[in-house]
Amino acid sequence: MSSALAIGAVSAVLRNLLDNGMVDVGPAVGTVKVTAVAPDTIKLDDPDFGPSLNLFLHRVTPNPGLRNAALPEFDPGGARRSNPPLALDLHYLLTAYGSADFQAEILLGYAMSLLHGRPVLDRAAIRTALEPSPLGAGILPPAYQALAASDLADQVEAVTVTLEPIDSEEMSRLWSAIQAHYRPSVGYVITVVLIEAAKPVRSALPVLSRGAPDEDTGDEPGVFVHPDLLPPVPTAFRVAPPEHQPAVRLGETVRIEGAHLDGSAVAVRFAHPLLEDPIVVDVGVNEEPSVVEVDLPSDAAAQAAWPAGVWTARVTLAPPGDPVVRETNPAAFVLAPEPVLAPAPVIVRDAGTGAVTVTLQSRPQVRPTQRAVLALDGDAAIAEPRTAATDPLVFAFGPVPDGERRVRLTVDGAESLLVDRSTSPPGFDPTQVVEVPA
Repeated sequence: MSSALAIGAVSAVLRNLLDNGMVDVGPAVGTVKVTAVAPDTIKLDDPDFGPSLNLFLHRVTPNPGLRNAALPEFDPGGARRSNPPLALDLHYLLTAYGSADFQAEILLGYAMSLLHGRPVLDRAAIRTALEPSPLGAGILPPAYQALAASDLADQVEAVTVTLEPIDSEEMSRLWSAIQAHYRPSVGYVITVVLIEAAKPVRSALPVLSRGAPDEDTGDEPGVFVHPDLLPPVPTAFRVAPPEHQPAVRLGETVRIEGAHLDGSAVAVRFAHPLLEDPIVVDVGVNEEPSVVEVDLPSDAAAQAAWPAGVWTARVTLAPPGDPVVRETNPAAFVLAPEPVLAPAPVIVRDAGTGAVTVTLQSRPQVRPTQRAVLALDGDAAIAEPRTAATDPLVFAFGPVPDGERRVRLTVDGAESLLVDRSTSPPGFDPTQVVEVPA
């Protein structure tokens, strides 16, 4: 495959091809200069400006035939398993410039005839165009010297040159974007350029047998057939909080529902964006294929280690008859915070302004980088900045009305469970209230 220098290498090869072919047109128009720059940089008012050809790369598009030909770049675990090539088509604008009658037309005719006769840039021509000068690589510009390492001649697919018709409307838009005076031009598309990264990858070993061979016969068990629509591998569908609640609290039991969750060495890996490593809870042996139940801890260590917010849970297990440990997909759930209302939080009203300040603790602890919002009925306030997770949360409200107010604490989008959904119809939790002084 080619390297990232391949696009520049194609321009260099085309310019070299045109430069060598313009020797034959010499008697008709004189010395011809071939460039590969933007048309607006060409100085037409230069008194020494003579007949010339310019090759301008104005557009790059993905090749439709090879853009999805390779395997995905990463596996579900995030490890790089391939370097899929970047397949590109290069669109060029070939423009002829002349200072006398018919010069531009003659140049364009010779150039088009030359490219028509070379529909494929063969490997020998590419190597010849990009090899260092026999007088020494030091006489070439640094950019041209670097193109020798493009590996364009070694890519699998051939590089072809095809005339690309451009109608008058598109040509007008193109030259208007370039902001240069129009000159006789023709479009060409170069396909295909394959750019591949040179990064290390992980490649799986060949499969020796489909399952563990039988000890007596040596036959492999083959492919297992499941007569249902369930996934064939351990899969987590969702995490179900208890009592039909939308979130889980520390100390409660969560149900991870899925398929093929029975086995040995069962463990659940809980991950949170604020944690570098997941928290692993060992379950042991699970005999239920459709659910795994996990008791969340609620001790002092858990209050510091389990921040409120959005979590994901993965189940790892060894399925029955399979010694290989499998891991399910992640299933998301919300760990809700709990405002500590016993003992009662400190609520103070300013005698002059009537503003109310509430100071309370939360279970689990709220980390300084987390955003905490406290609502007293319909009035809400954001927690003031803190330096440690053990510091209390301080909320500065406006003149909140006095009396009994329902409390809602929200941490990183996870809201405390004010509504009790275990009853029908649901109702407010009577314990989630505070008394605001007059």
